[in-house]
Amino acid sequence: MSNSKRLPLSLLSFLPLLASVACLAACDKEPEKGATPTASASAGAAAATPAAASVSAAPSASAAAAPVVPHDCPKGSTGEGSLAKPCEAKASARMMDVAWTGKTDDKGPQFRVTSKSTLAILHGKVFVYFYDKAGKQLDVQDTAETPPKAVPYRICSGKIFGGVMKPAEKAVITFSCVTKANIPEGTAAIEAEMQSVGFADAADEKKIDFYWKNADLTPDARKKGQVK
Repeated sequence: MSNSKRLPLSLLSFLPLLASVACLAACDKEPEKGATPTASASAGAAAATPAAASVSAAPSASAAAAPVVPHDCPKGSTGEGSLAKPCEAKASARMMDVAWTGKTDDKGPQFRVTSKSTLAILHGKVFVYFYDKAGKQLDVQDTAETPPKAVPYRICSGKIFGGVMKPAEKAVITFSCVTKANIPEGTAAIEAEMQSVGFADAADEKKIDFYWKNADLTPDARKKGQVK
């Protein structure tokens, strides 16, 4: 007599189904051919975007190195003629003579300005010095600083002539940024120098064509009547 036991028929009928389930659980799922994971594609696109942006943002070499066309500088001066690199002169060369008339009204001191240029002048930068009766240079308060500080001269720059100064033109001008309040106490004499000018464009006198400058005219320490 055999000791083996027969399984019930109902249980034998489920064995093939259990085997199939076990195989599915044990087998790895292969990705579809040609398919790319979504996360990888997104990361690749994100990595490519900054590179494209940096290329488009970089200026072209030709634009960055645009050449500056130098102007024909007035006799005795050299340079590009730009604001940063003007036509520079030396010693006592001037484009304008500026002299105090000896008169001061409520607006400020009046100056007699004479153009020595062969070109029309639209822009100017004037340095104004103050002296006492003994000829000693007086400090003036720079009100652009907070608190104001003592400086050796008062500067006024911009389109300070109320229009264009024609070649050899003369005018009496009160500069708006040199007021009566700016004159130091004890002032007996005032002198001024036009350190730089901007020449008007021949085609449009409301525009500046190029610049000229002579820094030798405006030292910090300047004796009365020193620069001739």
